[in-house]
Amino acid sequence: MNSRLCKVVFALAFLVFFEGSTFAQREVEAGATQRYQIHSLKVTIVSTMLADAGIGEWGFSALVEADGHRILVDTGARPNTVLQNARELHVKLSDVEEVVLTHFHGDHVGGLLTLRSELKKENPAAMSRVHVAQGIFYSRPEKDGSEGNPMVSIRRQFEASGGRFIQHEQAAEIFPGVWLTGPVPRQFPERNWSLSPNSLGVQTPQGLREDNVPDDQSLVFNTSNGLVVITGCGHAGIVNILTDAEDKYKQTPVYAVLGGLHLFAATDEQVNWTADKMKNFGVAYLVGAHCTGIESVYRLRERMRLTRKTAVVGAVGASFALGEGIHPGNIAQ
Repeated sequence: MNSRLCKVVFALAFLVFFEGSTFAQREVEAGATQRYQIHSLKVTIVSTMLADAGIGEWGFSALVEADGHRILVDTGARPNTVLQNARELHVKLSDVEEVVLTHFHGDHVGGLLTLRSELKKENPAAMSRVHVAQGIFYSRPEKDGSEGNPMVSIRRQFEASGGRFIQHEQAAEIFPGVWLTGPVPRQFPERNWSLSPNSLGVQTPQGLREDNVPDDQSLVFNTSNGLVVITGCGHAGIVNILTDAEDKYKQTPVYAVLGGLHLFAATDEQVNWTADKMKNFGVAYLVGAHCTGIESVYRLRERMRLTRKTAVVGAVGASFALGEGIHPGNIAQ
């Protein structure tokens, strides 16, 4: 083979290699950015303060149905509230095996043991896998020497029933298109938590610290309409939560926010700031339940230029579904 022919063959080989490598790189990059999208999603509130049917309480729980997967987010405050409300709403829970606890507070974990005990009679795997964020079992010592974290004792009893906890130190995809945030970075100084007068703080590996609920986590659904975010109390701050979600899903608008945002005691200035930030994320639907506060929901709605159909106070029995929007029930019309 003469030198000229060798040069041509080498050039062609290099071109094929280069183009092949570039194509392969494009495929890798595309795979990294193209994530599964949820096509069917329905969220039904089964514990909060307002109630068309069932019992209202200072607590939160919601049943999620996403592409055939059923997940219970939080379990309410009183032992029997979620169980009773689900029966009254004709919502079947015995085939729900996955639970997400957004944080350690009693008004979100109070029904777990009852649900596990009662529903495993129908299905041994009912409520058997509970997803929690790192820090949910940290001790919360009280001034009188008692333990302020109910999850310490709940853990022993729940595991004795055959259930198990799955702890997340960071974001994790638990089903295709369904993500847990894990502990949320606190980029903005939102102080969306209340301090108990009896609390000494939280015992972390770094020592005793102010309890800013480091275990607070949310659930994020990647849908064709945008992100749907479910919070329990949003103690990490809803703006921090949405910022964290946006970091994982570049250029994806936030379609809906559902749950508690812990703004019931916030000043008008705080609510206005939150509303402006949420509007920038493109939030189209808001169901403000539990600790969001009725007045805060109204102010968020006005400031974000939403309507009575797209921003409501959450009530027991209210639901949100892709392609349908919010079904608020009578009391939140």
